[in-house]
Amino acid sequence: MKIKLDTDSFSIIGDSPQIREVFDIVSRAAGSQSTVMIYGESGTGKELIARALHLNSPRSSKPFIAVNCAAIPHDLLESELFGYEKGSFTGAVNNRIGRIELANQGTIFLDEIGDMPPVLQVKLLRVLAEREIDRIGGTKSIPIDIRVITATHRNLEVAIEKGQFREDLFYRLNIIPLNIPPLRERKTDIPLLANHFLKQCNGSSTPKTISDEAMSVLVNYSWPGNIRELANFVERMVVLSIGSNITPRDLPDKVLGEVPKEKWTPLEKELELEGNPAQMLQQSLKQSFHVGIPDEGINLKKTVEDFEKELLIEALEKTGWVKNKAATLLNLNRTTLVEKLKKLKITNPA
Repeated sequence: MKIKLDTDSFSIIGDSPQIREVFDIVSRAAGSQSTVMIYGESGTGKELIARALHLNSPRSSKPFIAVNCAAIPHDLLESELFGYEKGSFTGAVNNRIGRIELANQGTIFLDEIGDMPPVLQVKLLRVLAEREIDRIGGTKSIPIDIRVITATHRNLEVAIEKGQFREDLFYRLNIIPLNIPPLRERKTDIPLLANHFLKQCNGSSTPKTISDEAMSVLVNYSWPGNIRELANFVERMVVLSIGSNITPRDLPDKVLGEVPKEKWTPLEKELELEGNPAQMLQQSLKQSFHVGIPDEGINLKKTVEDFEKELLIEALEKTGWVKNKAATLLNLNRTTLVEKLKKLKITNPA
């Protein structure tokens, strides 16, 4: 299922039962004036869902104003939200309209609401109750007509118990709770999303594709950064992968290392040793490298790093410092080789 939010900008993509449930709640809640609390991990697309609620509402032609409460210093957040009057404090040389007032007749989206300081929670509670705001230094209240949508990755009920979030504000904001599942819980959407991002990144250069084997690896990775991490990862692979088809050899160890062996394809099993540099190094150590351990012991990390550095330099010297050839000689993908060279500070002496 693909829900268009704005034909010229962005879409929400997915067909899993988990995301279909989200779409269903959005379609039913969009037309109401009720506050919505969106829950989800970082990178799951909470702001996209908030925009979907706005663009499918009677307020769609009016402003949608997004504020990340965690990104703005607490001492500036009040003036950002509520605005101020000229002369109300040093530096206030003109009147300033706050974000809430800018959203009048439209929607205000307060992301990471759990990070809002308690003093502003009180002021927001008054906005919800009285439908009016007071600018800093102002002498009269300003009526407003807004819909409030909030989002958080925190457990606000725990925050309430710790005295970090007001219980009365929570109940006003949590009228319609909406949970966005993490990407690891909607694995069937990963190929749809990966190919969507691939299409966005392909541009005018030779278009790239993702092999079935590589896609299987992506589906089984946990994606702790969720959709944002997947989008950034696809862009990285388009830029750094060799050839027009992205294969398991192009994927970094971080992604390859998480796939359970019982879920590997025959090709991935064939590439097991060469696809996992840590295993390759371990095997090499067993076969051709022996370190006598003195009575006082050794620094294992430094010893392994020194040997790895020797192998990398030998491969580079053998191939004339051509990284593609050195990576092939070591059964590494090029991106992994480049990362190791940076980490170990290996540079061409020529």
